[in-house]
Amino acid sequence: MGKGTKERILTEGVDLLSRNGFAGVTLGVLSQKTGMSKSGLFAHFKSKDEVQLELLEETTRIGFLSFVQPAMKNAPGLARLRAVFQGWLGWTEKAGLAGGCPVAAGMFEFDDAPESHLIRRRLFSMEERWRVQLAQLVTEAIESGEFGRDLDVDQFVWELCGIYLNHHTSHRFIRDPLAFNRAERAFESLIERSLASHAPGKPRVLRERNRQRPRAKTAKH
Repeated sequence: MGKGTKERILTEGVDLLSRNGFAGVTLGVLSQKTGMSKSGLFAHFKSKDEVQLELLEETTRIGFLSFVQPAMKNAPGLARLRAVFQGWLGWTEKAGLAGGCPVAAGMFEFDDAPESHLIRRRLFSMEERWRVQLAQLVTEAIESGEFGRDLDVDQFVWELCGIYLNHHTSHRFIRDPLAFNRAERAFESLIERSLASHAPGKPRVLRERNRQRPRAKTAKH
């Protein structure tokens, strides 16, 4: 069994992982999915953990090719950051996978697992690397003069990841038809608050909202 066979196993496995999560990916289930015997799978993978670790690497490869690499063709700065974010939303569907992001789902699946757990450690490492990459994109927007010099990059990335996870839940679990629209609006609001033209001082969008917000009435005792 050669390289082509292993690639087919990984392709089927990532699709299965995106739909059923890690608990649904075993050598038995993968054997049925690929039409191969367990002994045939053991020629490539020695354990369930090894299968799942390689599926995570394949997930990273697919994500990079489907939306990260194309977005990096944009000039460093806001255009590149926006392209990455837009490609990130619902990226598994755009890549032709049957389900959602295995990494996003995996973080919930393994959140209570011991920190020493093999799959949890790999997920943590992947998420950590991704946030470093996002921080680099934000830093490029600062260096290009589009974002303010005093922007808190870590806070920006924190909010950006929050938008993505909310979109993931709203789109895939709640089935909100406005999930993409709401995520885009939240992203643009985050961008607007970060622009160099709004620094220093309070962002214009927040000033406008504060003017429109009625004062709370003092309760009488």
